[in-house]
Amino acid sequence: MTSAAAFDLCLINARLATLEGESGYGLLEDGAVACRGGRIAFAGLRSALPDAALTAHNVLDCGGALVTPALIDCHTHLVFGGDRAGEFEQRLNGASYEEIARAGGGIASSMRATRAASEDDLLALALPRARALMRDGVATLEIKSGYGLDHDSELRMLRVARRLGQVLGITVKTTFLAAHALPPEYAGRADDYIAFICDELLPAAAAQGLVDAVDAFCERIAFSPKQTARVFSTARALGLPVKLHADQLGDSGGAALVARFDGLSADHVEYTSEDGVRAMANRGTVAVLLPGAFLCLRETRQPPVDRFRVHGVPMAVATDANPGTSPLLSLRLAMALACIQFRLTPEEALRGATCHAARALGLPDRGRIVPGLRADLALWNVGQPAELCYWLGGDLLQKLIVSGRCIG
Repeated sequence: MTSAAAFDLCLINARLATLEGESGYGLLEDGAVACRGGRIAFAGLRSALPDAALTAHNVLDCGGALVTPALIDCHTHLVFGGDRAGEFEQRLNGASYEEIARAGGGIASSMRATRAASEDDLLALALPRARALMRDGVATLEIKSGYGLDHDSELRMLRVARRLGQVLGITVKTTFLAAHALPPEYAGRADDYIAFICDELLPAAAAQGLVDAVDAFCERIAFSPKQTARVFSTARALGLPVKLHADQLGDSGGAALVARFDGLSADHVEYTSEDGVRAMANRGTVAVLLPGAFLCLRETRQPPVDRFRVHGVPMAVATDANPGTSPLLSLRLAMALACIQFRLTPEEALRGATCHAARALGLPDRGRIVPGLRADLALWNVGQPAELCYWLGGDLLQKLIVSGRCIG
């Protein structure tokens, strides 16, 4: 018989959106969740709740409010110096993303500010951004490097990302993205820079335990498929999974390329072809939709959402929080934009920010309210799951629970 001490937290009188199964919200009226040791020990109808759970250390009456898995932001660039508000104005006056980048703005601008910032400076700048995401229900987030573009700055960014998770008590997954842009010291020598990444920088970052996955920017203004493949081959040799900024500005074949390396995800994917979609489906690669960048860049080419549905490609949704093209600090707003711009259903958007986002990070232990999974939960001041996408803004989060502990 289970003892009372076995349970740390119990939620009762909840409307559970468990997301169990392949479709639907998995709604349970008058539901309950009991947590033990940071994991979900029970999730189901309150009538089936073990008596011992009611004497848990912390019992919360949800008052009929909605409980979902905590949200997962699977694509961010949260650590950086400076800002690029000036470029926002330039784009409104007609300048394109590529024009700004070629004039020394874009990623190069963030690189200069990031290189000039200390580790403590970067941490202080990133903390309020991460806390903003948490206030909207995020308990797991991914953070990429890619604004340092040299040995010391890239490692500094990754260390800051690790520290953010420690300070805030949430999960932070780090992604190595040195193949984000060509730094000025390698102007005209892209192959040499890729060699530096593969021979020196990535092995050094991996040796220090700073890398959970490896990414690249495969576009005509960044790196070629051949150069990207070399980075991916190095990652695989180091035992690291890969993902890719794929097919954002044109069809470079990026989605098919990352799928060939059994990639976790292909991100952006506005121009991904039918062949790319099929390759992703065959290898289980997640499509990460980034409606914030689509909005800010005033793009018109939408990701092939219908083809993803037909071929059963999971679709995640993320903020792409970054200083230049998606200064978005609300995953819930990203979910709403995915519905409005890409015609996702609210159910697809919620799955995209929970179970599919978990898959895009290689984290099968979260994203649903199922016994045995990590007890990351969000308690909302709404009654219907669709309201999470319906309300554009607003303070909807009542409590954030991370590993069975209420932290907000």
